Amino acid sequence: MGCGQSSPARNTLPPAFDASSTKDAAEAHDGASPRRVDAGPTLRDGGQPALDAAHPVLEGGALPDRSAPCQTRISYGNGWIRPANHPASYDDVSALVTWDGPCTSDGESSYALLSNGWKPIFTGTDGCVVALDVSGSCEPQAGCTTRVTYGPGWIPPASHPAGYDDVLGRVFGDGTCHADGSEAYTALSNGWQPHFQGTGSCGVSLEYTQCGGLYDNPVVPTSCPDPGVLYDSGQYVLACTSGDAANAYPLYTSPDLATWTAHGFVFPAGHWPSWAVSDFWAPEVHKVGAHYVVYFSARSTAGHYSIGAASSNSPLGPFTDIGQPLIAEASMGLIDASEINAADGTPYVVWKEDGNAVGLPTPIHSQALSSDGLSLQGSAATLITNDEAWEGAVTEAPFMVQHAGTYYLFYSGNSYATTAYAVGVAEASSPLGPFTKLGSPVLATGGAWAGPGHCSVVDTPAGDTYMVYAAWESGCVGGNGCNRVALTDAVVWNRWPGVPFAPSSASRPLP
Repeated sequence: MGCGQSSPARNTLPPAFDASSTKDAAEAHDGASPRRVDAGPTLRDGGQPALDAAHPVLEGGALPDRSAPCQTRISYGNGWIRPANHPASYDDVSALVTWDGPCTSDGESSYALLSNGWKPIFTGTDGCVVALDVSGSCEPQAGCTTRVTYGPGWIPPASHPAGYDDVLGRVFGDGTCHADGSEAYTALSNGWQPHFQGTGSCGVSLEYTQCGGLYDNPVVPTSCPDPGVLYDSGQYVLACTSGDAANAYPLYTSPDLATWTAHGFVFPAGHWPSWAVSDFWAPEVHKVGAHYVVYFSARSTAGHYSIGAASSNSPLGPFTDIGQPLIAEASMGLIDASEINAADGTPYVVWKEDGNAVGLPTPIHSQALSSDGLSLQGSAATLITNDEAWEGAVTEAPFMVQHAGTYYLFYSGNSYATTAYAVGVAEASSPLGPFTKLGSPVLATGGAWAGPGHCSVVDTPAGDTYMVYAAWESGCVGGNGCNRVALTDAVVWNRWPGVPFAPSSASRPLP
């Protein structure tokens, strides 16, 4: 009943860690002479190749740069008990530092013994989380790997002498010890369920090597409803709802989906579209043809919500509005516009009827666009409406992606200002449908976060998929002084997409 009884899903290798882009270290220490730690056994079932230190390849196919001084960045998970006067969650050490994975309990806490003699201490007794990223002239390292080390009581599969597994890519856990008769297990994102004797402990520690460090949610800790995310030319661009603020739609950029820097506004004060008067909601920047188009919702001079479009030669603007709504109806508000470039290159716009505002259903539609994305073509198709019990009176916030030849429509259901708000998904062979729903949410309230929804789904350059979405902090949902902040979590594809163990609160490896 150990974790190796089912074949793990193989993760693709992520983009290379760029040590030159990291922040200056809060503290630097010269560690004791590090000891070499052997890679141990080959990878587990599933045909994954063994790590080969003799033929190192960094993520993205690059060879190690040995001209710079050797340095190890040690990043600690958010269970780390931070020493006094240590503001950073990492240390930079001018030496190679390794860890063989065991997490030792000392009663109410646990610690990892690193090769330079350091003993970072973590709360609880069920595991440590450490990331080690080596740069410069240190010995060669393979691409991003996760060492999963099992604590006392682990029930290993037959012919598994080691107390750990090395897995290519990023593996994380649900942080829960589940009772299973006289045993217990914890769940890992690659599908493994390591079992332990008894029901009181499921000790698993996680070591991430050459994965770029760790991140914690929220990734945008201030108000950022309806985050729309685009990857373009080595960076991610995010835009948020701004409501009636003078500067409409704040923009952020990030190299990694976790560290975001403010970067102006789509429509700065004094530069609103002439037809829009208030309620600037749900912006998304997309690349359409040779330029960029921001699709957005705003209340028009006619009094209804309408869909707008504005273009630019840069994803950060300045944006020029087309001078009138792209989509409008005389008797119905329209919101939550998104765009997808189909497999044949045709752009499509996707949006929602705001029927819940007037006691009507809330269908989601799509329609083809001109090649520049600034005018409609053909006729609209209805994709889904609110007909599942969990959706309540609302389906909204559509975001469509293509994966393995199938179109997946992510959407949100129920009221955004409640804990019932959640993310669902439907599939089709065309952007015009017909779409079939999975039938249950793929992301819902849990742990420290409530009412997750209005997501964007984006692929990294290495082909991994991540979801960026808004959520409330549990205990502060929908009220004055409560903010919807932005979170990032991994998407896993197994016939249908899933967002395992999300919304997440524990530290995870950077995308």
